[in-house]
Amino acid sequence: MSQDFIAWCTELLAPLGRVRTRRMFGGHGFYVDEVFLALEMGERLYLKADEQTRPQFEAAGSVLFTYTTARGEQGSLGYYSAPDEAMDAPSQMQPWARLALGAALRAQAAR
Repeated sequence: MSQDFIAWCTELLAPLGRVRTRRMFGGHGFYVDEVFLALEMGERLYLKADEQTRPQFEAAGSVLFTYTTARGEQGSLGYYSAPDEAMDAPSQMQPWARLALGAALRAQAAR
């Protein structure tokens, strides 16, 4: 995993607020103002989605993050890959990052 990629993802998300990263799941988790909204796995950024935002990610061709459990079952955490064009500049990431932040805040409120 490249620290340059983690730094770039941090820069992409920075306009939303203070970004903090933490190693997790063999990758990195991204927090904006202490709200967990993205994860990096295999040098790919995944953004939090929910029922409200999933259609937009799917329409953009984003891929659902999945993993295999110890029992060999497929699991998902509700994160979709950032659209390719969103990875080009912070201004292009912002609409997607806002969708992820909204989904993360709704998930927190539901707990």
